[in-house]
Parts: sequence; structure tokens; C-alpha cells
Amino acid sequence: MTETETLFYKFLKFGTVGLSGMVVDFGITYLFKEKFRFNKYASNSCGFLAAASSNFILNRLWTFQSADPAIAFQFIKFLSLSIVGVLLSNAIIYWLHGRLKWNFYFAKLISIGVVLFWNFFSERAPPT
Repeated sequence: MTETETLFYKFLKFGTVGLSGMVVDFGITYLFKEKFRFNKYASNSCGFLAAASSNFILNRLWTFQSADPAIAFQFIKFLSLSIVGVLLSNAIIYWLHGRLKWNFYFAKLISIGVVLFWNFFSERAPPT
């Protein structure tokens, strides 16, 4: 398999994990925003970080098949990059929902699509 094919296959796996994370993200966001009445950006951040944590575990085990024992370091790096992702997500939601008056959840869906690429290319292990 060529490097491009391997990268594409990993991206498909990453996207599959991302879909499961999207369910977690939307579920947690909805719960905090609609049921607990938290601020929409705080709710988005809670959902995003819950999904990022579950995605970390699934991507580590399945997408990148990492057996590296330095899991604590990897998780700290992952969370650091995820903070950039959640800031990007909140900025997109602010622009689309707050400024352009799009539906909050549609704006969130768009932000997930954009942040997917940030997360993949910032987390991708270098080729071996």
C-alpha cells in the first residue's frame, strides 16, 4: 500500500471515530445547553472535550494503533491540540450563529467539519 493510500485509509478510520464522537459531542452539548441551561459556548466546549477524550482512546487503539507506553504524554499533547480545536469550534459557531444568525446546531455541525481537518492533520503520527 502506498503512503497516500495508507493516509487515506487512516483518514477514513479517523472519520468513522469522528462520527461516534459527533454523537457524543451533540449529546453532551444538547444536555448542557437545553436541559441544564449552560451558556452555549460552555456547553459546546463540554461536548467537544468529551468527544475529544473518547476519540483519543478510539484513535489511539484503532486508527493509529499506538502501543506507545507514553500515553500520559500523548493525552496531554492531544488535549493541548484539542484546546485549539475547541477555540476554533467556538469561533466558527460565534461567527455563524452569533453573527450570521444560523441555527446553533447547524453552525456546530459546520464547525465539526472544519475542526475535523485541524484535528487529523495536527494529530497524525509521522510516517514510519
